[in-house]
Amino acid sequence: MFKIIFSDIDGTLLNAERDLSEFTIDTVKKLNGEIPFILISSRMPAAMRHLQNKMDIAHLPLISYNGGLILVDDEPVSSTEIPIHILQELHGFNQELEVHLSLFHNDEWYVPRNDFWTQREINNTKVQPEIKSNAKVISKWQQEDKGAHKIMAMGKEEEIDAIRDFLQDNFPNELHLYRSKPSYLEIAPRSISKLTAIEHLLENHFKLPLSQSMAFGDNYNDIEMLKGVGMGIAVGNAKPEVLEIAHVVTTPGKEDGVAKSITEILKI
Repeated sequence: MFKIIFSDIDGTLLNAERDLSEFTIDTVKKLNGEIPFILISSRMPAAMRHLQNKMDIAHLPLISYNGGLILVDDEPVSSTEIPIHILQELHGFNQELEVHLSLFHNDEWYVPRNDFWTQREINNTKVQPEIKSNAKVISKWQQEDKGAHKIMAMGKEEEIDAIRDFLQDNFPNELHLYRSKPSYLEIAPRSISKLTAIEHLLENHFKLPLSQSMAFGDNYNDIEMLKGVGMGIAVGNAKPEVLEIAHVVTTPGKEDGVAKSITEILKI
């Protein structure tokens, strides 16, 4: 029997308004804390908490940055960062391109300027960033001995290609590069994934085996997680490669695929 559920957010859990439907909220509330419902996303924690609050699960752990940061009782229990020297080299390479580089560490989100990309991400995440040049953030984090949990590069397709090629050539073993669309490149530490984060939480916090976990996802960064858990469920709008490896396929995310599956499988 399944004793814990992990769900991706964007493309999986949200409706057409990029919000939670009443059915989804009610379904998670019916789990009544007996079966923890854990959000697992590439988002920063601040972009996940308002969703937790709506479902009355704010007391539960959060997995943000695709597993780069795990919070239990709002405290980091696992944190994997991109080292500052990589940020410096990327910043140097980007001087001529001027691609928008959003820098993230826990609940800190810095944007170099208030541009189209900044506004788009504010709209997507309902979080306000701080405007500070990449150079200033790098020097601040150097003093604080911090790296980035995530870097988001946003810009013209050919410029994003150039950033990707530079990082692949120089840091092939240190970084995971994830392209959600031609104008977006998400940069994360290579050593982590959603599955490594789930394993960490199950072992250290919930004391449950992977076989008793269920997970929902739609995108490439969900593949390892869906293959590794007891039941990996893809929403109907998932990428073809995700649909192929999923144990079960449900209706699309915008049509309450997650809530429908939970209701059917757990008979609630």
